Amino acid sequence: MNRRLVLVYITGLLIGISYGLHGPLLPIFAKNIIGASYAELGIIGFANFIPYIFFPLFVGVFLNRFNNGYLLSIGVIINSASVYLLSIAQSVPEIMGYRVITGIAHAFFWPPCEAIISNVSKGKTRVRNIATFTGFFTTGFMIGPLIGSILLEGFDATYRIIFEIAAYVLVASLVSSLILTKNRPIVKHEKFSLSSLKEIARFPQVILLLIYCTASFGIILSIYPAFLNDRTMTVVDVEILFFIFGMSRILTLAVAGKLAKNTSLTLIIAIFAIAAGLGISFFVDSIIEFALALVLLGFGFSIFFPLTLEIILTKTRPAISGTMIGAYETMFGIGWASGPITAGLISQFFGNDAPYLVFFILGIGVAILSISKRRLLEPSRNTNI
Repeated sequence: MNRRLVLVYITGLLIGISYGLHGPLLPIFAKNIIGASYAELGIIGFANFIPYIFFPLFVGVFLNRFNNGYLLSIGVIINSASVYLLSIAQSVPEIMGYRVITGIAHAFFWPPCEAIISNVSKGKTRVRNIATFTGFFTTGFMIGPLIGSILLEGFDATYRIIFEIAAYVLVASLVSSLILTKNRPIVKHEKFSLSSLKEIARFPQVILLLIYCTASFGIILSIYPAFLNDRTMTVVDVEILFFIFGMSRILTLAVAGKLAKNTSLTLIIAIFAIAAGLGISFFVDSIIEFALALVLLGFGFSIFFPLTLEIILTKTRPAISGTMIGAYETMFGIGWASGPITAGLISQFFGNDAPYLVFFILGIGVAILSISKRRLLEPSRNTNI
C-alpha cells in the first residue's frame, strides 16, 4: 500500500477518535452544565460549521500551490487548541467562539486529505481509497464514544477532562501529518480563477443531495445527543448509541466499492435511509428504536460522501481538482451550518422532536426528485478526464 495513504489513514483514525470522544458529549455538556437552550445549541452548531462554507475554498486554492501535508498539520494544531479550550469554557458565547476555531481547523483537515488521496489514486481506486480513509476516520469516531463511556463509568471522568484527553489525541495525529510533508508528489495545476470555482454549479442535483445530507448530519452532530438525553437516554446510553452509529458507518464503507457499481440507485437509497432514520427518531423513545434509527442514518451518511465526490472528480480536469474539492467541501459547510440552526429554532418553538419530522418530509422530497434526475447521479466512466 502507498506510504502516503497509510499516513493519511492513521491521521484520520486519530482525529476520528478525538471527534468521537468530545463530539457527542458537547451538546449535553452545553445544555446540562452551561445551560444552553435548543436554539443556542443550534447557534453553537452554526458557529462550528459556518467557517466551513468559506475556508474550504480558501484552502482549495492552497491545495493547488502548497504542500498538503503542511496544510493538514496546520489544521491539526488549530484543532487541538480549540478542543482543549472547551475544557475551560464557562458560557455559551465561549463555546461558540471555540467552535468557530474548530470549524476553521476542520477546513484544513478534509480537503488536504482528499487531495492527498486523489493525487496518489488512479482511476477506479479513488472511490475505494476515499472510502477507506473515511472508514478509518469513522472507526475512530466509533472508538471515541466507547472510550468516553469507559471514562465516564469506570473512572468517573468529567466532561472537561474528556475534552482535554480529546485534545491530546489530536496532538498525537500531528506526527503522521508532519511525515506527510515529505516526498510530496508533483501534480500540475492551473492557476486559481473564478471560472474554476463556478464549475461546481455544473452539478445541481449533487449539490441538492449534499446540502440535505449534510444539514441532517449537522443536526445529528450538534443537537441529537441533547435530544436523546431529553428522551431519557443517559450520557452512557448516548455514547453507546453513537458507537452503534459508527459501527453502521464502518460496515457501509466496507462495501462502498461494490455499492459504487450502481451509484445513482445507492445514493437514492441512502437519502431514503436518512429520511427514515429521522422519521423514526420523531416517534420513538427507547434505546433499541434509537439504535435502529442510527443504523439507517449511519448507512446514509457514510455512502453519500465517497460517491458524490467521485461523481464530481470523474467529470473534472485533474488540473483544477484542488479547487473543486474546496468548492465541494463548501457545499458541506452550507449544509452543516444550516441544519443545526434550523433544527435549533424549530426545537425551541415547536418541540424538540419537530425537526426530525420536518427533515423526514424534506428527505422524501429530495429522494423523489433524485429519482427523476437519476442520470445526473452517475460518475463519468471516462478515466482520462
